[in-house]
Amino acid sequence: MLKENLENRQNEKVTDSDEGAAGNPFYRAVKTYVLRQGRMTDAQERDYEELSPIWCIPYIDGKINFIDVFGNTNPVIVEIGFGMGKATALIAEQNPDINYIGIEVHTPGVGKLLGEIKNRDLKNLYIIQHDALEVLESMFVDGSVNGFHVFFPDPWQKKRHFKRRMIQRPRTDLMAKKLASGGYLYFVTDWAPYAEFGLEQLENTPGLKNKYEKYAPHQQWRPETKFERKGLEQDRVINELMFIKE
Repeated sequence: MLKENLENRQNEKVTDSDEGAAGNPFYRAVKTYVLRQGRMTDAQERDYEELSPIWCIPYIDGKINFIDVFGNTNPVIVEIGFGMGKATALIAEQNPDINYIGIEVHTPGVGKLLGEIKNRDLKNLYIIQHDALEVLESMFVDGSVNGFHVFFPDPWQKKRHFKRRMIQRPRTDLMAKKLASGGYLYFVTDWAPYAEFGLEQLENTPGLKNKYEKYAPHQQWRPETKFERKGLEQDRVINELMFIKE
């Protein structure tokens, strides 16, 4: 089942003309990512083959119980698009009493994070390799997630690609629906227009309230990512947003 689902995702094509039914830009056909076939290192390929049956949760069209997955009732944080997963592993390692699920479509990143899980002996981190929006819709019970991390997602800079941005309604409505009361959505970007766009979208998402007056101060517990370093090297401002489920 897992291998079949992964192969289906790897074979999927994405085009700019995907508008979905009746011209609705938020139809399922519109993706927030482009599936690039990056080269895997030998270590990533080995870890992927060995560890994905253990630490990857297969996509299913049905709800999962986090207690069954983790064996406890600890809070659950979901990271959407973890890239190569270094920051994800560090956060999970530093917070053993919190459960984490990382969602990513790119196989090299999944292989890399699987290696981090093994090397750090993590017991509180699982991976789902699938479209995040489909995972949220199909697999997560409403009100079950204690936090979402969305760190440096693709800003889709061209206006004709804005429809692909993750942080916008009604996608943020879906995330708010899955959040438990008091849960949070933490969004970080180095692209100023996306930060402004995201702020407006989140402020208009029912059920969410900005924890700060506008942008959030840097959260010291969040490790620096590769994309963040690149942004800083190019003198970009890192903007952070923290919204709470009322």
